[in-house]
Amino acid sequence: MRMTAQNPPDQLVALGRAIARPPVVAGVAQHSPMAGLERRTVGFVDVLAQSIGAVAPAAGTATVPALIAAQAGSGLLVAVAAAWLLAICVAATLNQFALRIAAPGSLYTFTSKGLGSGPGFAAASGLLVGYGFIAMFGVVGAAYFLQSFVGVLAGPTAAAPWVTAVLLVGVGAVCFGVLRRGIRLSARVTLVIELTSLVVILALLAIVLSRLDAAQLAAPFTHPLPSIGGLVAGTAVALTAFVGFESAASLGREAARPFLTVPRTIRWTVLGVGAVYLLSAYTQLAGAGAFGIGFDGGQAVARLASDTDVAAVGTVLDLGLAASFTACAIASLTALARAVFSLGREGVLPRAMSRIEPLRKTPYRALALVVPVTVAVPLVLHAIGWSPWQSLEFLIVVSAAGYITAYVLATAALPAFLRRIGESSRRTDLVAGVAAVGLAGVLITYLVVMVPGEPVAVAVVGGLATLAALAYVYVRRTRSRGLARVGLFDHTTSSDLLGGS
Repeated sequence: MRMTAQNPPDQLVALGRAIARPPVVAGVAQHSPMAGLERRTVGFVDVLAQSIGAVAPAAGTATVPALIAAQAGSGLLVAVAAAWLLAICVAATLNQFALRIAAPGSLYTFTSKGLGSGPGFAAASGLLVGYGFIAMFGVVGAAYFLQSFVGVLAGPTAAAPWVTAVLLVGVGAVCFGVLRRGIRLSARVTLVIELTSLVVILALLAIVLSRLDAAQLAAPFTHPLPSIGGLVAGTAVALTAFVGFESAASLGREAARPFLTVPRTIRWTVLGVGAVYLLSAYTQLAGAGAFGIGFDGGQAVARLASDTDVAAVGTVLDLGLAASFTACAIASLTALARAVFSLGREGVLPRAMSRIEPLRKTPYRALALVVPVTVAVPLVLHAIGWSPWQSLEFLIVVSAAGYITAYVLATAALPAFLRRIGESSRRTDLVAGVAAVGLAGVLITYLVVMVPGEPVAVAVVGGLATLAALAYVYVRRTRSRGLARVGLFDHTTSSDLLGGS
């Protein structure tokens, strides 16, 4: 029989009827628990910018080696390499969650899916501390290097205490303004800043290496290793240079093709940043030995620039590092605000924290809470007479404890999660086990070793842990329904399906 437009085949007729009146798909909700945030609109480059901004490799290459050297000494390279391997294991573990769950709560949502609401609450507490204090680290670092840059132009006046306070508030205002405009703008701003700053630093490292002879280039590999305690503490500090790589997961709802984009971002960020850190640590160690430069005060890179007759690069570097620290603060606050939003949507925090600005789709109530706190703590540290470098050392210790706690719980949760959904394997269990045990050992040793050198920071970590435990008891008694909802994530809705209901 000849087919004509007036006589279509039965299959096309049936297809037309199915499209016009699709069969109802049962069990699909009309709205996602994370409704309000933008959905599937943020591209790969913007998601990558979030992770890179949170890690802030430009700032990390210039400052973290000094913090590592304070613990590991000549074991700087070994500590960085060990932290890189551990970060790779953590990334591989977290990617198993990111392949299956799109959640603004990221690590604490992952933990709750494997271990339940109690450990999920503990991971949320660690994540809030980690993101919060690393954002403070970014604000202080930006003000520190901005003050150094302004000092070159304005002289001793720039060192006045009131200038530091003004810069701290100014950096916080910039962060809030960028974040309020939406995720795409903040992500692109951080990416441009980081890439520009990183190019300047890599150019400086190349210049330094070109000025060293063969013996000086080989010297870092001949240094004796420190004690095990110092090496583990150095590894823990080195791990703080990687924290934030998983923050791409906080954009799970907003990312286009999240189950491809987020895991790829996490993997590429860890691999690329680790290579840059290892190169930077090696160059600074070799250069410090060749030119007799110490790591104190975080000025090793600037001194290398001066001693290699490229002081102008060092001045530009101050501005670049200030921008990099600002990008770190912006990216960390992005992830922190989404964690607070998620906890508010679940009912653990007040519901007001989950309100979204309709026009820009940003969690403005969460931002209005976390940004002032992020600026207030550095202002208090400045008011009691701490130098910016003292504040940076303190903040990195507290943030490391929070981050690593969340990492330990999330990696420990993976085997139980995969068994629950029937997708367990020996390989994933082994990688997750190595990551969890390694992280737990690093955290415990780190806190024990840090007690003599950073008693205030360790005391604050203990106080925050106690506060989190009390908060859990309070939430369990007064917000039990919210606690039971911990672990909400973005899922398929009726608008995603033909015939959804």
